[in-house]
Amino acid sequence: MEHKPATHADLEALPEHVVGEIIAGELHVSPRPASPHTVAASVLGMELGGPFHRGRGGPGGWVLLDEPELHLGQDVLVPDLAGWRRERMPRPPRTAAFTLAPDWVCEVLSPSTARLDRALKLPVYTREGVRHVWFLDPEVRMLEVFRLEGARYSLLGTHTSTARVRAEPFEALELELAALWDEA
Repeated sequence: MEHKPATHADLEALPEHVVGEIIAGELHVSPRPASPHTVAASVLGMELGGPFHRGRGGPGGWVLLDEPELHLGQDVLVPDLAGWRRERMPRPPRTAAFTLAPDWVCEVLSPSTARLDRALKLPVYTREGVRHVWFLDPEVRMLEVFRLEGARYSLLGTHTSTARVRAEPFEALELELAALWDEA
């Protein structure tokens, strides 16, 4: 029996309390995130939004979005956060999905999504030329920062606990990790 690739209709048929993605023709369904995940993603978005999206107290030059639906070739991904340099995307298109690959994505890891984020989504980001990928793990209180070099990602740094860090591509801002774990 032939396996039929997942379609956008399969995503639309999912209940609202889950996140659906299509990778290599296969539908992947994840539960909505628990509060440590949500807090980390929300606080990171707030921390980066003022200086980079709005240019308040920072260099500006970015469009930063929470959970955008990315249509990258046949794959449909929903990173926790994504950013485009304004010279590549001056304004977000007035569509539900984005076909232009971001310059940066952040995946907030949870026990139910870590393998999906690392093993299946990272190769798509590589193929599409996403320059920077962050993995943020609120359970172990860790930020991993990667930069695309050629056809693979290089680990630029692993930051843990309550460190204060400057991480590409947002090194103009000192990020206080304790805030992401709701400890500051």
